[in-house]
Amino acid sequence: MGGLGHKFDISQKADVSLAFIQSVREEHSTPLIQRLDGIYFNTSQNYKVQNYFIEETYRKADGVVFQSNFNKELTFKFFGPHDNYSIIHNGADIERINNTERFLKYPDKFSEVWCCASSWRPHKRLDDNIRYFFEHASKDTCFVIAGKVQKRINDPRVFYLGEIEQDDLYKLYKTSTHFIHLAWLDHCPNVVVDARACGCKIVCSSAGGTKEIAGLDGIIIEEERWDFKPVELYNPPELDFSRNIKNTWNISYNMKRTAKQYENFFTSTTRKLDS
Repeated sequence: MGGLGHKFDISQKADVSLAFIQSVREEHSTPLIQRLDGIYFNTSQNYKVQNYFIEETYRKADGVVFQSNFNKELTFKFFGPHDNYSIIHNGADIERINNTERFLKYPDKFSEVWCCASSWRPHKRLDDNIRYFFEHASKDTCFVIAGKVQKRINDPRVFYLGEIEQDDLYKLYKTSTHFIHLAWLDHCPNVVVDARACGCKIVCSSAGGTKEIAGLDGIIIEEERWDFKPVELYNPPELDFSRNIKNTWNISYNMKRTAKQYENFFTSTTRKLDS
């Protein structure tokens, strides 16, 4: 939290213990805060075993931070409600983004760049991202895909970058006008937060938590509401791009605000326990 004026001093006793997803320790000498970015529900995997230590940590945590409202609803459905929690969406490093230049220039025949980036697994829907681009972008727009992909299409408007460094992702986002992220049941993807902070219009699915960080100008493709029952995650349903709805979420993406929210929640939790 250096941006808030705090300095880490290893010689000082911690005020809280922060567990990212899970903690295997039996006891903690300070209040335990669990930060959850999702739990397992894929029926093609042993999700109950995968969730075991996560749920154990949830039960003993003095407070829980959820990355999105979707994440909170999902966890409440699987583990039951928690009596002390906060929903804190991911933030973007605005200062670092502002100090990053735009990306390399693309061929002059393209007047606009759209992009996407992810760790490409089936529920991330790369094929649908590409299909949306071809159906909605103008002919003088190119599409740049970051991240390791299993197969590539041969098209003069589509470029592949593979895995690139974070600063290069910022450059790509700042060069692009649209960022497509049609992933199914995603929680609070950092790539969307960063792309929006770089000025991209976000295209995403209504299913999951991505719409919460897409901004009021985001293009939301409506899907059937999920009932929070275990599902085959890597077999997402077909998307109908004509089902376009207005977004009602307008969450700030500044990392300093996010850090302040964490600080406030830590403080309120310790005060509750002291009272």
